[in-house]
Amino acid sequence: MLAASNPNSPDSLIPEYPDNVILIPALAITPLQEIIAQRKLSALFQPIIDMKNGEFLGFEGLIRGPADSPLHSPINLFGAAEQQGVSLEVEMLARKVVLEAFARQKLPGSLFLNISPETLTHPSFKNGQTLEFMRALDIDPARVVMEITENQPTYDFEGMRSALLHYRAMGFKIAIDDLGAGFSSLRLWSELRPEYIKIDMHFVQGVDHDPVKLQFLKSIQQIAEHCGTRVIAEGIETAGELRVLKDIGIALGQGYFIARPNHTPPLLASSETNSIISSSNIAIFPTAELNKRSHMTAQKLLSYVEPVQPETSNDQVMERFSSNPALSIIPVVKNGIPTGIINRYQFLDRFSRPFQRELMGKKLCGDSILSEPLLVEKNMPIEELSHFMAEADSRHFADGFIITDNGRYIGVASGQDLLRELTQMQLEAARYANPLTLLPGNVPINEHIERLLQANTPFIACYCDLDHFKPFNDSYSYRKGDEMIQLTGRLLGWSCDHKLDFIGHIGGDDFILLMQSRDWKTRCEQALRSFEQAASLLFKEEHLAAGGYSSEGRDGQTQFHPLTSLSIGAIQVSPGQFMSHHEVSAAMSCAKKMAKKISGNSLFVEQRTPNPGK
Repeated sequence: MLAASNPNSPDSLIPEYPDNVILIPALAITPLQEIIAQRKLSALFQPIIDMKNGEFLGFEGLIRGPADSPLHSPINLFGAAEQQGVSLEVEMLARKVVLEAFARQKLPGSLFLNISPETLTHPSFKNGQTLEFMRALDIDPARVVMEITENQPTYDFEGMRSALLHYRAMGFKIAIDDLGAGFSSLRLWSELRPEYIKIDMHFVQGVDHDPVKLQFLKSIQQIAEHCGTRVIAEGIETAGELRVLKDIGIALGQGYFIARPNHTPPLLASSETNSIISSSNIAIFPTAELNKRSHMTAQKLLSYVEPVQPETSNDQVMERFSSNPALSIIPVVKNGIPTGIINRYQFLDRFSRPFQRELMGKKLCGDSILSEPLLVEKNMPIEELSHFMAEADSRHFADGFIITDNGRYIGVASGQDLLRELTQMQLEAARYANPLTLLPGNVPINEHIERLLQANTPFIACYCDLDHFKPFNDSYSYRKGDEMIQLTGRLLGWSCDHKLDFIGHIGGDDFILLMQSRDWKTRCEQALRSFEQAASLLFKEEHLAAGGYSSEGRDGQTQFHPLTSLSIGAIQVSPGQFMSHHEVSAAMSCAKKMAKKISGNSLFVEQRTPNPGK
């Protein structure tokens, strides 16, 4: 925890008090004042690991109050200091204790010291005292990283920025703490280009299960690469989190899984940590589940059509339709409030009858509206709108509906527009997650293959397909067919090691396994045995006894169909063997065709080097 001063006079981390003496007003001594006077603070250190080689870059210095005191916790300690107006004294004493303990233990690497913006810009420091104190402890400023922490908004931003630049010129490095939780950290990052950025633990913990946190960290990592900043992930508590962080390129990590804060910290990472960092396997990234409620709203369907007044004549409406063959509906609006809707085909049909135009042409179009229009607010979700339309009168699907903003007309849409958008949403969603099994779809499957190829990681790619599934689907019903597909997905998933193996569903009865587990073959064989046992429960007893069943084909001929079985075609992918997911997919398809030639539940492993061009 280093402190800087105002850039016009800053140079010091330690206030100008005699050694081991801190002046306290002659009042009743509080527990906090006793801690300050008797230096009852102790230093802890938590390692920061390099994700590339497993070595410790350095240690973060932390502070604790007396173990038998409520002020043992740093939150309580600094909270009490703020209440009693001695924040500066406590922070400076804490910094001195940490620096001395770091020097006494001769810890290697860098020392990360927490410093608040208030202390950084405080005018009560003397020039030269910083370097003098560091020199006395034999600590090179180049080994010290000033870690800026924010507990409240920074008001003297320019003062803090100038002070940090001053200390950087003296050799210190800069880190910004808790990115994503601080008040001005993004602005500081942009202007200071610090050597390190620490990501708040909220975004780190659970990242192996949360696709939103994963995307946040990926974005921060990309920005950091452009800025020349190294990212430190705080709060790593599980092996799964460490795997994901390593794979997305986060440079450094810190947390209980690596090592807890300690008075005497370890100098080497644990064997478990090292095994993860040195492993060539890649992590299984979390994928977004199928979003059953789209964020898209009715406004997406909106198209503006110039409305007519209720006093507009039917002849004028007829002229509008005649001059614009693409115009299907015209809204009727009075003072911004919709009162009706005129459907082109119904209107023309009525006016094409004998004498109708002569009788009705001069009359007001508002008098011809027989029912109220369907009004939809612009912020209604698309899926909610589809249910709303299904429950409304069926004429609204043909007539169309009016979109409003707080009840006022802003545009129109048709039932066909809604149907088109719903279809597109379903197709897009299926690319990311199959709606039947909720397993990852084509896009995440291809992305995972590309990650494996780019990491030069050997893996097994399996194409899993059901044999004789269509006759089962036709004979037993689509519901039973869906049940068998869902069963297959569950059994394949249970056979995977979810730390190493990826399962996806590309559609229909086709599944993909991308396996890094060493016992992949045993797992595939177990999946085949499990399928044979579980699928038997979906067949009738007589069909099980006969080993199949007869049904009439489209040509009217009766055919015998064997029981549905599972075929798995596997290829072993070596580093550099394939250039893209397209080539891997082609090789998998060839292996699947060979597996399907084998009767019953089967696993075919391609032993030759696949040639994706053939």
